[in-house]
Amino acid sequence: MVSHKEFETAGKAPGLQIWRIENMDLKPVPKNLYGNFYTGDAYLLLYTTTAPSYYIHMWMGNECSQDESGAAAIFSTQLDDFLGGGPVQFREVQNNESLTFLGYFKSGIKYKQGGVASGFHHVLTNDVDVKRLLHIKGRRAIRATEVEMSWSSFNKGDCFIVDLGKEIYQWCGSDCNRFERLKASQLAIDIRDNERNGRAKLIMVEDGAEPDALTKVLGPKSSITPATPDDEEVETSNKKKAALYMISDASGSMKTSVVAQTSPFKQEMLSLDECYILDNGIDKNVFVWKGPNANTSERKASMKAAEQFIKEKNYSSKTQIQVLPAGGETTLFKQFFSNWKDKDQTTGPTKAYTIGKIAHVEQIPFDASSLHNNKAMAAQHNMVDDGSGKVQIWRVEGGDRVPVDPSTYGQFFGGDCYLILYSYKQGSREQHIIYTWQGLKSTQDELAASAFLTVQLDDSMGGAPVQVRVTQGQEPPHLMSLFKGKPMIIHSGGTSRKDGQTKTGSMRLFHIRQSSSRATRAVEVEPSASNLNTNDIFVLKSPDCVFVWKGAGASEEEMVAAKYVVSVLGGQSTDVAEGKEPGETGFWSAVGGKKEYQTSPTLRNMVKPPRLFGCSNKTGRLVVEEVPGDFTQSDLATDDVMLLDTWDQIFLWIGKEANEVEKTESPKIAKDYVESDPSGRRGLPITTIKQGAEPPTFTGWFQAWDQHMWDTDPLERIRARF
Repeated sequence: MVSHKEFETAGKAPGLQIWRIENMDLKPVPKNLYGNFYTGDAYLLLYTTTAPSYYIHMWMGNECSQDESGAAAIFSTQLDDFLGGGPVQFREVQNNESLTFLGYFKSGIKYKQGGVASGFHHVLTNDVDVKRLLHIKGRRAIRATEVEMSWSSFNKGDCFIVDLGKEIYQWCGSDCNRFERLKASQLAIDIRDNERNGRAKLIMVEDGAEPDALTKVLGPKSSITPATPDDEEVETSNKKKAALYMISDASGSMKTSVVAQTSPFKQEMLSLDECYILDNGIDKNVFVWKGPNANTSERKASMKAAEQFIKEKNYSSKTQIQVLPAGGETTLFKQFFSNWKDKDQTTGPTKAYTIGKIAHVEQIPFDASSLHNNKAMAAQHNMVDDGSGKVQIWRVEGGDRVPVDPSTYGQFFGGDCYLILYSYKQGSREQHIIYTWQGLKSTQDELAASAFLTVQLDDSMGGAPVQVRVTQGQEPPHLMSLFKGKPMIIHSGGTSRKDGQTKTGSMRLFHIRQSSSRATRAVEVEPSASNLNTNDIFVLKSPDCVFVWKGAGASEEEMVAAKYVVSVLGGQSTDVAEGKEPGETGFWSAVGGKKEYQTSPTLRNMVKPPRLFGCSNKTGRLVVEEVPGDFTQSDLATDDVMLLDTWDQIFLWIGKEANEVEKTESPKIAKDYVESDPSGRRGLPITTIKQGAEPPTFTGWFQAWDQHMWDTDPLERIRARF
């Protein structure tokens, strides 16, 4: 077996690892530059889940050389071999990446010009002598491409980022819509917080109101071209046609024989002794499935076999390849089978099923003392370590920071803003992160003070810390893991000042759920039975009693967290199992009467992760695109219609600013989506709901749904982070 010194750390801890091919060798990319890709280069990525299961991606830029892409393919095969042949392998091509890949970079992917050959390196510099112009495209998958620094690169329909190092300008074309502005702002914030360690100023610029600093680098403004429609064909419905082939003697002269001409297929068609090609080339996808008992040389040659197959069929060079071991099939692959069943189906979506993760996840028995050794790090949140470092917390009060009593660490009140300083060792150096947590009910003055105090604290530490701003309800997994195995508790209102808590006489309900990185969070929600969810645990505190309500799909870890929440709230608790609630007198009357809540058994025993799509005609014709990665409530674009597919039903969510075409055409799209589903689902219920009037059967697919999220303008909220 060939091993490489870079493989020694490969797959040891959950999260993302990225290498670039440099002079036919692998060089690691610094963590805070993840998401930047030189278009002249090839890269190797490894994503490790907590199970562990592995995803290997080789990525090729449009200008990358034959030699580099060849080297990436060799390293990809060697890494697969090194990890025992169990990983899923993807071949990714610039501008045509898989959803799994895009899901690692929720705030967007940045394409930079140049590459190794032309002397461009991924370096961390404090010298912020940067000059680049990025063109931002996309509403779900965000891509920023470096273009020539000149007015001729601009157009009125998109957002552009003029990155000058110490200042980052977001320029918005006059025809650019709100959701795209929001996504471009997230990307600008990402550049500031990760690539510049929080030390750059973000400035919003409108078309026609350019400051001198811009005309200085771009010259006098010439006329800006009108918006250009996207020429890429975007999928308008679920994918249909595929054929299935068996591979024989891949190592010699590879031959393929037809197993089935058109989908849907039956799972029994795949013999464990063989390798197969599922050909969905018409939609630029080719899959190889490796039977566990197929001969080794055939399994190893599977990526090569797929590349040869694409050549023989004259498919586009942009075709995506996925190589799948048995048991590691992706959602995209499984949808071509009418009767796909995963063995050892586990319960609860948050444990095992998030899009792009392998379905079967081993449930590790819970041990509170070891929780902080659990290195489940989420790639896209830059999980630096396991949260066992030093934590100091201050509350923002009267324009100052006041230390919070350490015995209450982990509790956050919606009426407050907090500064959390986290210090940890990396090798021999001490590193710091400042999390600025902003409560949804904190005042404008406190929000402003929290930003100012963060900069002040940062400066007092020599400007070394990384700054992360966090809005209540959007906590990254790393922040949730700082409380030594205890859940993070978020009180919807009140403050942690003396006597600032919600009065004890009131009725309160906390929703407890574990994230895929095994950190647990307890979020206070409106005390109503409609907020219950069959997959989670809830703690209900009324003036005279405390109930712990356990949904059928909840985990032991969530139960341990619930007991801790009870100890914080005070009182003796009564355990109530879903479906065995003691008569009307007790639990139901305490929570204000029994109501319909999220009881979807699909949530409980899910083979198919839920998928979220946006339907938008912003480009001039109606297109449907899937949201990559784990979706959240903020992925619901208020100026679009969204389609949520939960396998046994389809929801159409109508945003308040969606236009007429989107509203009238999207029901047809939903119908087509089901009718053309390759797995043969037909006639599913399609539920149409309006923004602001979502039923629990819909909101239960999103953690800690916030019904007030749209009371304030999302654009204003993100501007506050500038």
